[in-house]
Amino acid sequence: MYVGTLSFDLLLGDVRSLKEKRSLVRPIVAELQRKYAVSVAETGGQDLHRRAEIGLAVVSGDTRHLTDVLDRCERLVAARPEVELLSVRRRLHSDEDD
Repeated sequence: MYVGTLSFDLLLGDVRSLKEKRSLVRPIVAELQRKYAVSVAETGGQDLHRRAEIGLAVVSGDTRHLTDVLDRCERLVAARPEVELLSVRRRLHSDEDD
């Protein structure tokens, strides 16, 4: 079994309130869940207006499939014009890891 995780650090555009921030972040989270069946949530920066951290996880028995899903998720977030992707942290874990 393999687990892959991504953590996105995002800079949001002209956002003046947490309500506006949610209106940008929620559709990204929902689209990732719908398109790729991943576990995803806003995981950091909840009290900041113009920054967001989104984390996601995928479980698979095949590293090739896992890498493909993570690549697609990263491309989806990077292509969103309303956010600037500052960084992505990717981790792959195996049940054989100590």
